[in-house]
Amino acid sequence: MKRRIDQSDQKITSGRRLQQTVKRPKDVGMQGRSQWWVWTWTKVGLLSLCVLSVTILYLQQLFTVSDDLSRPSDFGLNHTINIYLNSEEGVRVGVWYTVPEHRWKEAQEKDQEWYEKVLGDGSPIFIYLHGNTGNRSAPHRIGIANVLSAIGYHVLALDYRGFGDSTSEPTELGLTTDTIYLYNWVKARSGNSLVCVWGHSLGSGVATNTAVKLQEKGKYFDGIILEGAFRNGQVAVEHPFTWFYWKFPYIQYYLFNPLKDNILNLPNDDNLKKIRTPLMLLHAEDDHIVPFYMAQELYNIAKNAQNSDERVKLVPFNGSLGYLHNGLYKDPHLPSIIREFVQSLSLTA
Repeated sequence: MKRRIDQSDQKITSGRRLQQTVKRPKDVGMQGRSQWWVWTWTKVGLLSLCVLSVTILYLQQLFTVSDDLSRPSDFGLNHTINIYLNSEEGVRVGVWYTVPEHRWKEAQEKDQEWYEKVLGDGSPIFIYLHGNTGNRSAPHRIGIANVLSAIGYHVLALDYRGFGDSTSEPTELGLTTDTIYLYNWVKARSGNSLVCVWGHSLGSGVATNTAVKLQEKGKYFDGIILEGAFRNGQVAVEHPFTWFYWKFPYIQYYLFNPLKDNILNLPNDDNLKKIRTPLMLLHAEDDHIVPFYMAQELYNIAKNAQNSDERVKLVPFNGSLGYLHNGLYKDPHLPSIIREFVQSLSLTA
């Protein structure tokens, strides 16, 4: 009896082991299929998100009345004139030219001739180069223009070709050509005034590209300010998921890239190895598009290239302030930071 029970137990135990052995391949298969479904639905979800974003942008363009950029006063800029320049044959670019705030009363109802004349009044001049979406009317861009004007500087905010109401299509060479043309236009009217450039995000790459091209011809900006500057890379123009390409550069192999023909290579790191102009980098530590470590890397590159701690500065903005990528114009200390930098240029000029 005892032996039969033992044998029965052995059969039951063996049966359980056999059942477990039989189930394992099925479990493995289920797990593999589960992982496959997760990955598939992740790709489908991302693709749907991209399609939705493009649809929203299309509908916005379809049902939204375009801004009239020829009237900067409609955007609260009452001491600003809109001008158009032909940077090369067949290309017309729009520019907002804002005079120093202390001249706002004098500027009322004045024409372009007056604005061009006062450009040589001795006040520092900034050429402002914006990022890769929208146009010169974006609130944070107007914010920078107001800050610079309040300090007492002239500001010329450029919409590159293909942006805003500027004609043609954006290319790396084209953006640089537009900026060089504006620089020469300003220099022809500015007398002995300091001429600086402020490049934000994509504009930082355009600024350093332009600085290198000018330097090759023996011309220089008196100072360069880079805000939210990336180290290098390919920047997709006018793409709602630019930040996604920064974070996951290989995603383009899994999702369509509708802007593959508008990819710009803007090597700030290589350019800063060549530039010999005083430089200030402004960067928010919580920048969600261009990580702060890129600013640190650019600072080290520029400092080593110019072999100076005085000519190259990095100004970080604490992440707790919540400025992210576009909000530095809100900082109450920004005017004094800019003023100090520009004053240092006067001493070295």
